Amino acid sequence: MNIILLGPPGAGKGTQASRLVHERGMVQLSTGDILRAAVAAETEVGRRAKAVMDAGELVSDEIVNGILSTRLDEPDIEQGFILDGYPRTAAQAEALDRLLAEKGKKLDHIIELCVDEDSLVDRITGRFSCCKCGAGYHDRYKLPKIPELCDVCGAEDSFRRRPDDNEQTVRNRLAEYRSKTAPILPFYEAKGIVSRIDGMAPIAQVSAAIEAILER
Repeated sequence: MNIILLGPPGAGKGTQASRLVHERGMVQLSTGDILRAAVAAETEVGRRAKAVMDAGELVSDEIVNGILSTRLDEPDIEQGFILDGYPRTAAQAEALDRLLAEKGKKLDHIIELCVDEDSLVDRITGRFSCCKCGAGYHDRYKLPKIPELCDVCGAEDSFRRRPDDNEQTVRNRLAEYRSKTAPILPFYEAKGIVSRIDGMAPIAQVSAAIEAILER
């Protein structure tokens, strides 16, 4: 089973992908992670990518596809994969389709986690975590039982917020998703493999909806 989880930042893709990796043995393919691994391993395409990045330029689709192509040849992929962060444009979607066809593979499902943008802004801007153990909290939905004290590890005054978890940055990311990623949906809709679920639902409910799609 090979899938793409779509949705703007904060929609819960990472949470659901982690569950699928744990419960189904699927492999999460983050193009960013694959790129960094290729650079570290000094593969041919990794060296090309490093040269581009060292020059302060964006890595081309050709290089990303080359790195992804190599990763798709590894045996663990046979358990199924979840693409993370790619494709982001219609051109990348078309290139990915050709690459998979060359390897005798295909995408089975594109699952979009749909969100209410105002609610998502509230979800993201209100979150904070313990820098000692990583436990997550929220201004509105999950405050620590004792102010400034982590419920999990007991650390004091250890809470932090991500610097990009502010309203303007979040809304900019949402706008970028709409303008760049959402346009790939018609490409996959034409293939009849797009499903949409409520990304604002409780995590367990989202997981159940994804499982229902994968069991079709």
